[in-house]
Parts: sequence; structure tokens; C-alpha cells
Amino acid sequence: MKCEGLYDDTVSIIVGGEAGQGVNRAGELLGKALMRAGFYCYGNIEYPSLIRGGHNYYQLRTSSRKVHSQTWQTDMLVALNKDTVLKHLDEMNSGGGIIHDKGIKFEKGEITRDDLEFYPIPMKEIVKELEGPDIMINTVALGGTAALIGLDTDYLKEVIAEAFEGKEEIIEMNKRAVQRGYDHCSDNKYSFSCTMESGGEVHKIWLTGNQAVALGAITAGCKFYSAYPMTPASPILHYMIDKQMDTDMVVIQPESEIAAMLMTIGAGYGGVRSMTATSGGGFCLMSEGLSLAALSETPIVVVLAQRPGPSTGMATYSAQGDLLFAVFGAHGEFQRVVLSPSDVDECYYLSAEAFNLAERFQVPVIIIAEKTLLESHYTTDPFDYSKVKVDRGKLIEEWDKDDEYKRYLITEDGVSPRAFPGTENALVFANSNEHKERGWTTADTEPVVEMVDKRFSKEPHIRDAVMELDPIRVHGHEEPDITLIGWGGVKGPCLEAIKLLEDEDVKARYVTLTVMEPFPEGLDEYLKGKTMLLETNKSSVLGTLIKLNTGYVFENTFNKYDGRPFNPDEVAKKVKEAL
Repeated sequence: MKCEGLYDDTVSIIVGGEAGQGVNRAGELLGKALMRAGFYCYGNIEYPSLIRGGHNYYQLRTSSRKVHSQTWQTDMLVALNKDTVLKHLDEMNSGGGIIHDKGIKFEKGEITRDDLEFYPIPMKEIVKELEGPDIMINTVALGGTAALIGLDTDYLKEVIAEAFEGKEEIIEMNKRAVQRGYDHCSDNKYSFSCTMESGGEVHKIWLTGNQAVALGAITAGCKFYSAYPMTPASPILHYMIDKQMDTDMVVIQPESEIAAMLMTIGAGYGGVRSMTATSGGGFCLMSEGLSLAALSETPIVVVLAQRPGPSTGMATYSAQGDLLFAVFGAHGEFQRVVLSPSDVDECYYLSAEAFNLAERFQVPVIIIAEKTLLESHYTTDPFDYSKVKVDRGKLIEEWDKDDEYKRYLITEDGVSPRAFPGTENALVFANSNEHKERGWTTADTEPVVEMVDKRFSKEPHIRDAVMELDPIRVHGHEEPDITLIGWGGVKGPCLEAIKLLEDEDVKARYVTLTVMEPFPEGLDEYLKGKTMLLETNKSSVLGTLIKLNTGYVFENTFNKYDGRPFNPDEVAKKVKEAL
């Protein structure tokens, strides 16, 4: 297997066009086809909050090694409209290629570079001849792309058949479109400087962070999902709807985020593993319900998918501004767990583990991640389902003792035996007021103090449990010149930056936290020597959390808050400036 881009061991391809031209579908299918051919891929979609028009683009980066993020530069541009060419011209590597429709005409002075190759393909004409819909120019373009990078069209045809399963006419039409695009480039002897030679099929999977979170929940036995659509959490709802019949899951889209949270709590109270997901604005609405789950000690899992704020902010872009809200948000004092995956594998395994933590300690568990991590595609190894163990904690099937059942029985570890309505011999009381062990409302001082102390006595046991999850994960050199610290999807660009820095004899390592609450012990070990904090926000919220728990203040920080992810080259440049 071989992959040589214009400047390194990766090939970067951008597919661009307006909303409604099938940009995301084209990028996803190309990535999946390359994976089937044996390559690793990473795909990032950028799009405005529009149903039609605007400018969308999907950046695919592929290699014979594992790829962790996009880059600013690109080797090939697949332009479904003229605007895409003009917008991305400056990002093209010298010697790069641009595929475009033959009908696109450029005015004098619009193309300011003479170091690029242009590959005109009569996309619209081909689609018209095939009597296909206009959107099918994306398939013709994929065929042309395959010809230029040396990808066998059989891989594209295979993934097209899977994408349109059961629609034979559409499948055959798209297969012909792929072949026509491929043949045009071959017949015209178009050549491209990048080299890709398949080493045969490799058994990998191609999915987004959102899909991994949803699959982790399904593997863990989630049986109720309720959510109101809000980007970038909506794909989880779509995935659950698609899988509900196969998994015996109840999936509901209610009228609001408030209703979604309360339904999730109700399902948890009723005895099933339940989850909801939203973004920052929806999480604001859910915060009162989060407090209810805590007081009633009802296990639930909440996914907080971050995007730029405040208010509506930039609905379809990425940011990491909600960490402190996840850790401290909602009224009153209570225990919670906040998990923060940093790649697609962690999205799966931490999502599954979230349900165990929720039920073992009868607390709400929040999974926080940002749009870049959740909506990007990744190539990874198939998940090992056998690693997911279901632990429902102190769930009882019947109450076989002589005394009456006490839902909030005070125990040594603060966790009470949990029954749900209908449990034999157990009458279950729960409400949103402070209560006694039986569940009855109280405002008397002694039982109030007992209940607050009971809930807080879970803390050391929760801390012990999350420390078993390897909450501080280290990548790179053991004796570095500098330690980079971050969270979430920042990991990908930093891992790529470490590789770039190695070429310049700079040793770096990256440390990421996958548990934010309770804050993990042992971070101090990695705060010695030169450090740099990287976050996609303005105010360094992880830095604030680290200072609160360790007293450490970062001298070097790199904050990006334009809604876009870090690029490896800008991380490497910033690191060199700090040394």
C-alpha cells in the first residue's frame, strides 16, 4: 500500500459546492471507498446553516497510515460549482489539481495561479445523457477523482450500492455516472502528481463521532432515546431512529428540549437505560431537569454537543465553550460525571461506560464533545463489543425484606438499592423535593442534612470508578521539549503536529483529559517543564478547571474561536514560537 501526496505521505481532497449538491454524500462515499481499498481516511464537513445555496465543502485526507485531522493545504479540489474554485484557490498545494464542470468559464484575472492543473469534465452533459437528477454531477466527479488518484471504480460502485440499497434504478444510474467520469479522465489522459496504490482491502470501519456515541449507547443497552433536533447533536437522533426497530428502542422527538429531558428522566425512573442529546442552547433548557435527575437519583445520560455561542451563535460550526457549564451548570449542589472523548474510539467506549456510571451511582452523566469531533468521519478498527460490560449497580428485581422499601436508604457508599415502579413488594416514591429515606417530602433539618450528606458520600466512590477509565491519556514523547494539553477534538491536529515537529527535531507530547468531573488525580505530573494549553474557545475553560483543581496557570496558550478546528501546521508553528 502506498500513498504519496504533493508534500507528505497524505493526499488531501476537498469536495465543494452549494447546499443541495450532495457535497457531504460525495465526500463520505469517497472516504468509504478509499477505506475499502486499504487506506486510512479523515473527513471534515463545513457548511452554513442553509438548506440550499451558500458554500459547503468536505475535506478528505487519506494515507497509508492513520490520519487524525484535516490540513489547511489541499492537493485536489473537486469543484461542483465555480464558487468552490475561487474560494479554495489559495489553499491549493503547488502542483495540485482542480476537477470542475467543463461548462464553468473563468473570467480574466480570476485564476491567479499558474502552478495548478485543471481537469474539465462535462459533468452536466453526462448527467443529462444519463437522464439523471442534477445532483448526480457529484457522482460523475467522483469517477473523475478515482481516475486521477488511481482508485479502482469497483470500490466506489460497491459503496454506492450500499448507500442506495433497495433502489436499483438509482444504483445503476450512479454506477454509470462514476464510470463515465472515470472514462473521460482516462480517455483524455489526465494525470495527477499524487500516487496512491492499494494494498488490498483492510477490515476497518468509517463513521462519525456522533455515530460512535450512538452505537456505544446501543451496545450498552440504551432502550429509550428522546431528543429535540439541534445541530450538531441531531445526527444521533437520526441514527437512533434508523436503528430503533433492530434494537427494541423507543425513540421520541418531543416538542422541546425540556420535554426531551423530562421524558429521559421518566424512562430512567421507569427502569430502562435512557439518553438525550442537545447543544448548548438546549442544554440551558435542560438544566432544571438535570437538577431533578440529581435529586431524585435517577440515572440518565446526556450528550452535550458543542457549537459556538452565545445564543444561536454559529449553529453549524465548532467550539469548546460549554465545559464549565457541563461541570457546574444547574441549580443546587450535586454529584455528576462529565466525560470528554477525544476521538471516535473514545466516543464509543465512553458512551457505553456512561450508562454504567449513571446506574452504579444513580447520578446524571454528561458526555461533552464538539461539532468537529462529532460530525467528522474517521477510519478506525472495528469496536470490540466484548469490552463493553453492563453494570446496572444496585438494581433490585424484588424486595424480599420484612421492612418497607426505602428508595433513598442511607448506605455506606451513598448508593441506595434501586427499584422501579412495579418491582415486587416495593412501593417506590420519588419527587423533586428534598425527602426522607422513604421518599416523602421533608424540610426538617436532620433528614435534610442526612440526604445531602448521603448524596455527597458517593463522591470518593465515583472518583475511584473514573480513575479506572484512564482519564489522563498521553501521546508522543516520554521526555518532551514541550507538553501540549487539551481536550476533545483538539487531539487530532495535535497528534499530526507532533509528527511535523519530529521532522524539525522538536519532541512534543499531547495530554488529553477524558474525565472532567470528578477532576482526575495525577495531572500535576504532566505540568512540569514547558507546557501549552490548546482550546477552541476564547477563555481557556479547561485552563480554568485545571487552575481550580491544581493551582497551575499556563504561561503558553493557543486559543482558536472562529468556529473552525485547529490545523496541524498552525499548532506546530505556535509550538516553535513558544520554545
